[in-house]
Amino acid sequence: MTEKFEDQGGLATSDPNRLVRWISSRVMTRLFTIKQVNKRRAAAERARRKKKRPHTIEYFHQVDDAYSHLAAQLLVKMADRYDVELTCHLVNQSFGKNVAEPEMLARLSRYDAHQIAPDYGLEFAEHNKALDPEQIKKAQGILAAASGVKRVSAVEPVSRALWSGDASELDRLAAELGCASEAEVDAALALGNARRNALKHYSGAMFYYGGEWFWGVDRLHHLEQRLAELGLDRDDSAPWLAPRQEPNWGGVRSDGSLTLEIYASLRSPYSAVIFDRAVQLAKDSGVTLNLRPVLPMVMRGVPATPMKGMYIFMDAAREARALGVDYGNFSDPIGEPARKCYSLYPWAVTQGKGTELISSFLRHAFALGVDTVADRGLQKVVEAAGLDWQVAKGHLGEAGWESLLEENRVAMYSAGCWGVPSFRLLDGSGVPIVSLWGQDRLWVIAREIRKQLQGPV
Repeated sequence: MTEKFEDQGGLATSDPNRLVRWISSRVMTRLFTIKQVNKRRAAAERARRKKKRPHTIEYFHQVDDAYSHLAAQLLVKMADRYDVELTCHLVNQSFGKNVAEPEMLARLSRYDAHQIAPDYGLEFAEHNKALDPEQIKKAQGILAAASGVKRVSAVEPVSRALWSGDASELDRLAAELGCASEAEVDAALALGNARRNALKHYSGAMFYYGGEWFWGVDRLHHLEQRLAELGLDRDDSAPWLAPRQEPNWGGVRSDGSLTLEIYASLRSPYSAVIFDRAVQLAKDSGVTLNLRPVLPMVMRGVPATPMKGMYIFMDAAREARALGVDYGNFSDPIGEPARKCYSLYPWAVTQGKGTELISSFLRHAFALGVDTVADRGLQKVVEAAGLDWQVAKGHLGEAGWESLLEENRVAMYSAGCWGVPSFRLLDGSGVPIVSLWGQDRLWVIAREIRKQLQGPV
């Protein structure tokens, strides 16, 4: 173990934190290679056949979750299109360390769902306020009273009535389908929550199939591809129900009056996946780029659990493969590696290389497996960014970067986002056009750039 460790990082094993970081990095690198993913999928299929079970998708519906309302509109279509059994569990919103900002998440999800629904052929009206608690209870009661196929069929009409504020329609559905008591609703939610927890997840709008999680309409294309590869698509000539959205800025260049703000951190798998593509979008479209790095969540006191971390790293690797992005040879830069690079960032900006430094660090930490806490690793990062390492060493540990990153964090929160990568598109007067969180929202940014340059299409 020691010899291999020194070969990889050139570091003394007497530092337990470095050793733990190296071991965890190697484990995460191995877990999510396509070879290991395919092995787990094959094992799940063998287990299903051995037990003579049907192909089963479990869906976890949270009635007051905007993303669940989008997913609800595709449930029956999923059951009709694919040769699977689809079951629906009722769940509550999770709290605690898996959901850092539940109130902000609820607001952002309503805004976000409104932004993306039309491109998926779905409906989600603008909602500035939370749903009525009594109507939430009524919707839960109706769905708790149903089970099996009846619940799957009821999810969309109940969700539509709830989110449209149609109390009379909810009453009609309750009369037609039944409405469970409060105790029965609590029992149904407890069962759904327990099942979700046993399968190691925490969100609503989640699909689970064969040991793998798929979040809402954004990840449904991954599930559809997997089902198609198993020969379960009853109409393989038709487009997928929720095809992957790709950035399309229309090919017309801006005069620089539009500004794209990118909020990213040095320990974010999703930032590593999308950073260079976001920078390239700004360059290709002529939009002014304003990079605003922030501290990683865990380094600014936002808690995370192993359950959440496992899902994020799995999903980021899956997204990287779909995008053809070099990713997966991981060396965790949490703590000192990130701080050292951040301390160089203000100087790199003065050299016109701030974006290149962040890009290089993410590539070395998430794709090349370089241990960036060691000087020789950080030297590779700096030189690959086009900077002089001998000069850079004189700026290591300089003060000032902390206040810059905190200023960026405050701006990100004021825009309604708290995680990275987040994007904000501003008009020529600095007025926000759209502010969204997630590497899978770059296509929305591109769409809004196109609208600003060409008008609605």
